[in-house]
This record gives sequence, C-alpha cells and structure tokens, in this order.
Amino acid sequence: MGNRKRRHYTQAEKSLMWDRWQQGDSMNEIGRMFGIQGHSSIQRIFSETGGIRPAERRRSSRCLSLLEREEISRGLVAGRSIRSIAADLGRAPSTVSREIRRNADLRRYRAATADAAAWERAKRPKTCKLAQHPALAADVAIKLNLQWSPRQIAGWLKRQYPQDESRQVSHETIYKSLYIQARGALKKELIQHLRRTRALRRSRHHTQKTDNHGRISDTVSISERPPEVEDRAVPGHWEGDLLFGSNNSQIATLVERHTRYVMLVRVKSKDTKTVIDALIKQAHKLPRELYKSLTWDRGKEMADHERFSLATDIDVYFCDPQQPWQRGSNENTNGLLRQYFPKGMDLSNVHQNRLNAVARRLNERPRETLQFYSPVEKFNECVASTG
Repeated sequence: MGNRKRRHYTQAEKSLMWDRWQQGDSMNEIGRMFGIQGHSSIQRIFSETGGIRPAERRRSSRCLSLLEREEISRGLVAGRSIRSIAADLGRAPSTVSREIRRNADLRRYRAATADAAAWERAKRPKTCKLAQHPALAADVAIKLNLQWSPRQIAGWLKRQYPQDESRQVSHETIYKSLYIQARGALKKELIQHLRRTRALRRSRHHTQKTDNHGRISDTVSISERPPEVEDRAVPGHWEGDLLFGSNNSQIATLVERHTRYVMLVRVKSKDTKTVIDALIKQAHKLPRELYKSLTWDRGKEMADHERFSLATDIDVYFCDPQQPWQRGSNENTNGLLRQYFPKGMDLSNVHQNRLNAVARRLNERPRETLQFYSPVEKFNECVASTG
C-alpha cells in the first residue's frame, strides 16, 4: 500500500479546529469532524504554536492594497511617471518607487506577484519582549522556578515596577514564550514548573473536576452561613478538604477565605477520629478571631464535626452534594498542590515540615484577587490587627 497523501487544510478549516480546541474538544473529536481516524494531522497544526491560537493576520492600513498595486501596474504599462501614479493614489512618490524596486523593474512589475511577495515578507516573526529584555526574562524564569503562575508573575511585575514598562510583561506573552520555542526567550524546561505540565496549552474548558466524596447527615448547610462569610468581608472563615494520594494516604488542606492563606495538616488516616483530632490541634494554633468557621464537603471524615465544634467553638458548614465550587478557594488550592503532590503519589511519608514548606511557597505567591499581594502579607495584617 502506498503512503497516504498528506492533507492540507484551508484557513477556514483551521479556524474551525481552533474554535473547537478552545471549547475543550479533544484532537480525536476534532479529527472526526473532518472524517479522520486518529489525530496526527490535527496535532501537527496545534503543535506549531504549542496549542496557542495564532493571531489572525491583517493587513496594515498603511500598506499598499492589491487594488493600489493594480493601479501601479496599469500606470507603468501606460508609460506614466512614478509621481503621476503616486498622486492618483494619494501616496508619496517614494512609496511607489520603493514598491517597484522591491518587486520588479519598470517593465516587469505584476500586481498579483508583488502583493503575494509583500504578504509573505510580512510573516517575519517579530522579536518578543522577553527576548528584547534579558533582565525581564531572568525575573520571569526565577519566579517560574518557584512555581509561580504566569498570571501571578505578570501581576507581581506590574506592582513591583509600576513606572517601568520594560520590566513588565503579560501572562500571555510568558505562555507563548514557553510553548512557542521559536521565540527563544525562555527554556522549554520551565514548563515543568507550571501547574499543568502538558506539552500543548489547553483550554480551561477541557476538564472539569467533580466531587465524589461520601456524604454525612446532621449537617448545617452552607446556605445558613452568615453573610459576612459569603462576601469574604472579614477574616477567620476557612474552607477545608482532604487531598488524596495512593495507598489510602491523604493530607488535610485549609484555606482562609478572606486572605487565601493556606495551611496543610498531616493526617495518618481518613477515619473521622484521626481527621478531627488533627483539625482540633491545628485550630488551637491560631487566635480565636482568625478561626470562626469551617466549610467542608460531605466527606465521612467530618462525621464527628460536632466534637470539633465543641472543642474549638468553631462553626462547621457543609456544601450541598455535588457542588465543589461552593468551596472555590479550597478547590483551587488543591489544584495548585498537585504541582507538589501529583496524583498517585504516596502522601503517608510526607513530613509536616515538608507540608509547611509547600504552604509557605503558596502563601508567598502574589494573587490577582488580592491585587497581587500575597496571602501571607494579607494574613499578617490580620494577625497584627488582632494583636
């Protein structure tokens, strides 16, 4: 059997592929739309730019159009002068002269050929900002090595150098420099420090986590939380969950809603006695003003929640079934923690000192929702105000 002929896609087809990719479709699903078994030809298109949709090409209004080039061609055939042609077009004579010199001579200028050549020349890649400013690229690389996200880095730079645009860069530019290696500004190895280390950048719609924990009864619903908890107006209200590893291992994760401050707690087992004992011990480390309530899902590890409230005077509220977004801060934090504790990792041997170090890493990252201050900065403000 001969080799299968390589398929070439039109710009309209490629545009449809990018639309579906950004909506979260897999390459196999996109391939089936075009009657393709497998996804190698689809992957080739996405891989060229690291899964990042290239900007749509547009002609600058300052460039000569095809119609103008046709007028130049007709004028040359008619023997008109360059100044006369330029005057009719409303262009400078130097513009017309340069156009002819670039694309032909006075006898062999062809509008269509000249227009195609100009469009091809315009594809020259522009040097990205990180390649132009090595000090800025070094700052970005240092923060990526600390597991800061591109958005956190961009926000921190803007806050750190408010008057110096040469030390600022957008998060999209950072992503493009990582995934499109032709830019040559950041080493591709830095991708491993991102929260998700996939080879191609994916849409946030690609996957959605679901909550499949067990359920318990005799709970106080999240709908009964005071309004001050819901609007994050005051500190002291926490969200919690268990982050699971292999071999029936887990750690408890706690996030303060007002400051996004993170605490991690080592728990040897997920039975309710072990978990409640660990949470009680952790609660006693904080001032009472900074631990007023705890919101959890309906996992059976919190079956003894009344004992926790009795020992700590902390109210416990429970999310509605299958509604993990009601603990949004905690869900987001658990996703960040997978950089340090990937799925399938045995968490039973992770020492509390290691958990404290990881929590410190997260707490020192700037957050967009905090105007790019870090959780530890905001939490320390709260501690000072209670003192």
